[in-house]
Formats: sequence, C-alpha cells, structure tokens
Amino acid sequence: MAFTSTLSLYSHPQARLRHQRLQSLAVTAAGVAQFLRLPTLKSGRTFSMGARFGSLVVRASSSVEGTPARASGSRRVYRQSQANAPLSNAPVNEIVNFVAPLGAFFALTFVIWKLVEKLLVPTPKEPKSSTVESQSTSQGLKWSFAAGTNLLSQLGAKIERQSKQKLNEFARELRSFPSIDMSGRNFGDEGLFFLAESLAFNETAEEVSFAANGITAAGLKAFDGVLQSNSTLKTLDLSGNLVGDEGAKCLCDILVNNSSIEKLQLNSADLGDEGAKAIAEMLKKNSSLRVLELNNNMIEYSGFSSLAAALLENNSIRNIHLNGNYGGALGANALAKALESNKSLRELHLHGNSIGDEGIRSLMTGLSSNKGKLTLLDIGNNSLTAKGAFHVAEYVRKSRSLLWLNLYMNDIGDEGAKKIADALKENRSITTLDLGGNNIHADGVSAIAQVLKDNLVITTLELSYNPIGPDGAKALAEVLKFHGNIKTLKLGWCQIGAKGAEFVADALKYNTTISILDLRANGLRDEGAQCLARSLKVVNEALTSLDLGFNEIRDDGAFAIAQALKSNEDVAVTSLNISSNFLTKFGQSALADARDHVLEMTEKEINIFL
Repeated sequence: MAFTSTLSLYSHPQARLRHQRLQSLAVTAAGVAQFLRLPTLKSGRTFSMGARFGSLVVRASSSVEGTPARASGSRRVYRQSQANAPLSNAPVNEIVNFVAPLGAFFALTFVIWKLVEKLLVPTPKEPKSSTVESQSTSQGLKWSFAAGTNLLSQLGAKIERQSKQKLNEFARELRSFPSIDMSGRNFGDEGLFFLAESLAFNETAEEVSFAANGITAAGLKAFDGVLQSNSTLKTLDLSGNLVGDEGAKCLCDILVNNSSIEKLQLNSADLGDEGAKAIAEMLKKNSSLRVLELNNNMIEYSGFSSLAAALLENNSIRNIHLNGNYGGALGANALAKALESNKSLRELHLHGNSIGDEGIRSLMTGLSSNKGKLTLLDIGNNSLTAKGAFHVAEYVRKSRSLLWLNLYMNDIGDEGAKKIADALKENRSITTLDLGGNNIHADGVSAIAQVLKDNLVITTLELSYNPIGPDGAKALAEVLKFHGNIKTLKLGWCQIGAKGAEFVADALKYNTTISILDLRANGLRDEGAQCLARSLKVVNEALTSLDLGFNEIRDDGAFAIAQALKSNEDVAVTSLNISSNFLTKFGQSALADARDHVLEMTEKEINIFL
C-alpha cells in the first residue's frame, strides 16, 4: 500500500476546507472578543487544533499494515502526536473561556434593557376612582375639535387649558367693549354657557355677535337668567347657528321679559313655521324690540300668518326682514291685512319669497291703506311681471313716505318700466330706485330718463343687468347731461359697448352731480376707455368713483386713463376699479405712475384696483 504523508493528507481538499473553517472561526471569535474586550484565543493554539485534527487523520491512516519504511514514518508521526497529547483538552477549555463571558454579557444587557423599559414606559396603575376621574376629564371644554377626536391625556389637558384661556379672553372682551364681534369662533354650546355669565349685569356691551359658532337649541338655555338681568345689551346676533324651532322657543321665552334688546338677528337659523309662531307670541308681549331679522329660513304661509297676527298687537317693531323664505302669495296676503292697521312698521323686506303678481296685488292694497309711514319696501326677486308692476305703480303714486323701492331681479320689462315711470311723475319721496335685472330695453330706460328731467328727489338709480344697449345709454345720457340730481348711477352689464361709453363720457363733461359711476362688463374695450379718459381731462369736481371692471380693456386704454389723471390737477376721482381686464405689467405700471404723480402734485390719494 502506498505511503500517505502528513502533508498529503493535510492538503486534501476536505481536510483543508475544515481547517479553513476552524481558522475563520478562531479569527471571528478573536474579533468579537476584542470588540467585547474579552480574553482572546492565541493563534498558536488555534493552529494546534488544526494540527491535532491533522494528527487524528494521520493516525487513522497509519493504522493500516505497511512496510518497514512505513513503520519509521508511522513512528515519526506517532512521536509528533504524542508531543501534542498534553494539549488535548485545551480547545475545550478555551471555548468555555470564550462562551462564558459572552453569555454573561448578553444576560447583563437583557437585564439593563428591561430596567430601562420599566423606567421609560411605566405601566399606569388605575386607582379605584379612575371611572370618576375619566368622567370629569371628558367634561372639559374641547370646543376646538370635532366630536370623536381621540387625544392623549396630556394633549387633551393642554387643549383644555388653551380653550379655557381663549374663552377667558372672550369674556374680557365682553366686559370691556361696547361692540363685540365673536362670529365664527366656533365655541359651540359649552363655550356659550361659559361666556353668557359675562353678560349678566354687564353695563358695557351694547352690540354682541355670536353668529356662526355652532350653537344649537341646547346652548341658548345659557341666556336664561342672563338676558333678563341685562339692561344694556341692545343688539344680539345669533345668525348662522342652527338653533331651529326649539331654539327659537327657548330664546323667545327668555326675551319676553327683556326690556333692552332692540335688534334680534336670526338669519339662516333653520327656523320654520313653529319657530316663527314662537317669535310672534313673543312680539305680542315684548315692547322693546325694533328690528327683527329672519332672512334665509324656511318660514312658509303658516309662519307668515303668525307674524302678521303679531303685527296687529305690536306697536314697537320698526323693521322686519323676511328675505329668502317661502311666504308666497298667501303669506303676502296675510301680511297685507295686518299692515292695514299697523302704524309702527317702517321697513318691510320680502326679497325672494315667490310672491307673484297676485300676491303683490294684495300686498299693495294693504300698504295703500296703511296708516303708518313705510319708508323702505324690498320686493325684489318675486317673479313680478308688467302686471305686478302696475300694482306697485299704484302704490307708488299714492305713497308720501316711501324712500327706497327695490324691484331688483323681476321681469317687468319695458311695459312695467313705463308704468313705474308714470307713477314717479307724481311721487316726490322716493330717493333710491332699483330696477336692475328686469329685462328693460332702450324704450323702458327712455321713459325713466324723461322722469328725471323734472325729478330732483331720486339720487340713486340702479339699472344693471338690463339690455339697454347704446341707444338706452344715449337716452339716459342726454337727460343727465343737464338735468336730474342723480349721484349714484349703476349701468353694469347693460351691453352699452364703446358707443354707449361715448355718450356717457360726453354727459360727464357737463354733469355736476354724478359721484359714483358703475360701468362694469359693458364691452367698452380700449375705445370706450379712451372716450372716458378724454372726459376725465375736463374739470369734474363730482365724480369720485369709477368702476370699469370686466370691460376687456388693454394697455392702450390704461395709458389713456393714466395720462388723463396726470393732466387734470383738479381730478376728484379717489377710486378707480380696472380689475379683471387684459392689462399687462406695462399698463399697470402706467396707472401706478399716474397715481404716484397725483399724490406728489396734489397730495390726493387715488385707490386704483388692478
């Protein structure tokens, strides 16, 4: 049998692989031990393990019978193995010396980690009274957050402190100023209960607005015992809070015994007929309330009837606002009967109630028999036609007290405009006439313009949203050039174009009364702007406000207006709106330079809106 040497066996692939693994293990252990500052294994002893491993292999190989030459080799290997025999237990001891400190280190680390965890994240022990404490905490004022918000206890406490601090600031305002606007603060019912105490026996606050604060019917109970003892508060605004009919009933029960509040605002408060009925019952007993606003609610015929019945007994109410409800023709008829005998009412706001021609007939009949002095009548957006305008004209012809008439957004057309114009020839009380959005053309405007020749009472004329065109602008301009006493003229969205602007500009050269002129959205373009600019160069001490928005004006028109402002040292214009046009930075810069020039030369400031 061939002789196998120690070198040949040691260089065997499998033996060499095992040796490399043991060597890498020793090196790795030495690195870990050095990192952990543990005792390291000596490299010499590590290699002895490899030699020992090799000796074992050799002895296994030398146990086979061989030649005498093999015997001498076997004896040499035997002597080498015997020389290493005393180290047979060294690897085990050294592994134990390595593993034991490493295990102790990990055990100590685990214990320290547990201690740190205990210290940093303590487990709270709930006392027996935890239920009571949680209930008391949940009763805090967290009005800044929506219901259902989950907060940590520390954050919840912080928010509660901030809420109370803010409410305390509001309370100080109530005690310090005569007029306080707390609308949109969103403090809800709980906040109102906190603030209501500041109104009791308060001798400072006269006007308070709690509008849009998320107050419900339950929150209005906070006023119980407060408003009865307050003798200073005159205006209370609760608009935008959905208090509903129940809230109206609660509030009215309190206000029955209040003698100071003169103005109550419950606009957009989700009121219906039952709420209106509760208010009506309060009006029968309350003698201090002067202004009642119930706009944009859901009051229908039944609610109108209840309020009308209250007007038969109440002699103190001056203004009633019922815009945006659902009175209809029957509701107007109910009010008409009450108005026949009521002497105190001065303003009646019925905008947007779908009254129609039949309803307006009943209402005008009642007003014609009215023994009071109604000064303002708002019947806009009520589906009136020329037939309805006839009934309005009959009332206008007889009225001696009416100052403000609003027929905005109906459909009286040219025929209705002519009827109103005929009535105005006999009326000498109306100062403000609003006929905007009534489908009036040039013929209807011409009729109105002729009235202005001899009427010096009308000072405000609103004709916006009527397609009067250039011809209508011409008819109006020819009269206003030397006649009338119009101070505010509104012709926005009237389709007058550049040609109509030329007529208006020509009138401005001679007119001495028009102070506010609205020409928005008329397609004036640069040509119309240049016509108006030529008029601005002429001395005009009356015109102070000019609105040219939405007119497709470009830089050339802006340059012309800027030059006119610079040229006229006596220009009276203090407000120029030229926004929503097609100006570039060059046109805007020209207008800004003109403004600065006027300020420097005349010390007059012009507000230019770009």
